[in-house]
Amino acid sequence: MTISFEGDSAALLFAEAVRATADHGRPISPRGLPTRELLGVRLTLTRPRARLLHLPPARILNPAFAAAETVWHLTGSDAPWIFDYNGGLRQYADDGVLRGAYGPRMRRWAGHVDQLAEVVRTLREDPDSRRAVIQLYDPARDAAGHRDVPCTLGFRFHLRQGRLHMATTMRSQDVWVGFPYDLFFTTVLHELMAGWVGADLGTYHHYVDSLHLYERDMPAAVGLPLVETGPTTAEMPELTAPWEDLDELLGQVRRGETLPAHPGWTQLGTAMHSYRLWKSGELERAEAIAGEVTGPLGAALVDWYAHLRARREARAASAAGAAR
Repeated sequence: MTISFEGDSAALLFAEAVRATADHGRPISPRGLPTRELLGVRLTLTRPRARLLHLPPARILNPAFAAAETVWHLTGSDAPWIFDYNGGLRQYADDGVLRGAYGPRMRRWAGHVDQLAEVVRTLREDPDSRRAVIQLYDPARDAAGHRDVPCTLGFRFHLRQGRLHMATTMRSQDVWVGFPYDLFFTTVLHELMAGWVGADLGTYHHYVDSLHLYERDMPAAVGLPLVETGPTTAEMPELTAPWEDLDELLGQVRRGETLPAHPGWTQLGTAMHSYRLWKSGELERAEAIAGEVTGPLGAALVDWYAHLRARREARAASAAGAAR
């Protein structure tokens, strides 16, 4: 029996899914890690642009990493620059490379098939097609024993009555850590694809075989605030862009260039630029730039820096106490 959640924002879906997994998930211990699990879960987001989860103080994302990972996937990259935004990913790398990176599989399957281009072509030629599919899981690669195996199996797109709907299927999903970032990327892909095929943005569906919550995250999960239904969460700015300009656009975003025709993408690039400054030690400059970013992305980035500062101060106080 499928367990279903529907919401108009990432915050609502996240809160409901976390609460249900915490309350009703059955105990398992894959790789010796105590976990609570729900099998067969469907999450439906009715407003895909309300994609950015921000529920302080219980759950604060790194929005610069969400932006960077999205650019990284869409460019077809498995380059190590992604570690500049999330150093924790290094633990899953083999010889410095994340072997399960989505980008190469999506843009260069078997070394040459651009699955994004194939979906665009398919839906432009036959809008009612049921073959608009992107495959990520590859048994030939993923039985090789490397550390990083994609949790995402693939994406499907259906163009119906002028609206493009998207579905993602996951073999596994960490609801606390992974789900918010995956939802950010997939709904950006959804929005882009709708623009490329000349459709309105439809509903986003996220199917998960194993939705789980690690016991280590339970204390934080218990502190989640209640999220009311209704369009209370601000949507991200529009991110549609011409298919033919995608790769050039993504390069400009990564460099942090201002794009007057694409203010939404400018915001993503600015967030990435700000975080690079933070990582290089220019904290005040990074915070000043974050304060200039409008909308939900700017608010999330400001709170992320406040969270990092608080964490630094706590570590410093602990070290000082230990030295006495």
